[in-house]
Amino acid sequence: MIQELYQKHLKNLLSESQLLFFYLVVIIVQDIKNVKLEKMAESCLGAVAHGGNPQDRAAPLPLPIKCNSRRKKLQRFLSLPIFKVKKLWFPIIREWVYQTFDKQETIYLAIDRTNWNNKNLLMVSLIYKNRALPVYFELLSKFGSSNFSEQKQLVSNIIGLFDDYKVVILGDREFCSVKLAEWLDKQGFNFCLRLKKSEQIELKNQGWISLENSGLKPGISLFFEKVKVTKTQQISGFSVACKWKKSYRKSVTKEGWFILTNMNEASEAISAYKKRFNIEQMFREDKSGGYNMEGSNVVGKRFIS
Repeated sequence: MIQELYQKHLKNLLSESQLLFFYLVVIIVQDIKNVKLEKMAESCLGAVAHGGNPQDRAAPLPLPIKCNSRRKKLQRFLSLPIFKVKKLWFPIIREWVYQTFDKQETIYLAIDRTNWNNKNLLMVSLIYKNRALPVYFELLSKFGSSNFSEQKQLVSNIIGLFDDYKVVILGDREFCSVKLAEWLDKQGFNFCLRLKKSEQIELKNQGWISLENSGLKPGISLFFEKVKVTKTQQISGFSVACKWKKSYRKSVTKEGWFILTNMNEASEAISAYKKRFNIEQMFREDKSGGYNMEGSNVVGKRFIS
């Protein structure tokens, strides 16, 4: 039910009764495919009190406490101090990475933001075998796009987690700030951040031009090496890799990619950026598929738990 790596770490953090309750909650969630507290409370949370085996499949049983009391018990449990990303999840991620990747192997991290019902979630995910695994996440106290300060804070939390590996940060147009690019470069990260087509670069023989007028067409790629980016801030030292996928039959690509990067080749940057789209599948599965997390009304710290 729960992998040995998880069990080993959980035993160091939870008491025996808490661990038993945790196992039971996992079983219930797997059984009802729903993370709403009300739905979970309606299930067999009294099984432990009756001597139930946490390895048994969840099933309704006579319970010694009312449904509302079970819901409150769940709320208290999810509010325990140990249910914090850094304390509970980081050691598991660190050990899993150690077991899965060779030292100095490249690890791709996608940063993205998604709206879940009335929640605005900023997240870092690790791309592995065409899937995305959540590494760190924060709830924004506002709606709409994130800013540089919030993005910097997000990534700052995972610095040190992947010290033995080469890390490439991937971000879409919300994360195309040249300030973020400069900061990531100073931290020793490689990055591939998609620029808006209206962004401008300076070319030696043409001066400042917008990327949409750079000559990129379907079926070709371009690489503008070590150019100044944005006419207002004129950041230099980074390159722009451009790629417009060729249309094929009914598959039409409306526009190309313009990727701000500190990597050395266009093919390398484009190949890396393609991996970012694996996070979209993870969001779909978390929000409306699998356990229907978007339907939960839990907020604040309990939602992160």
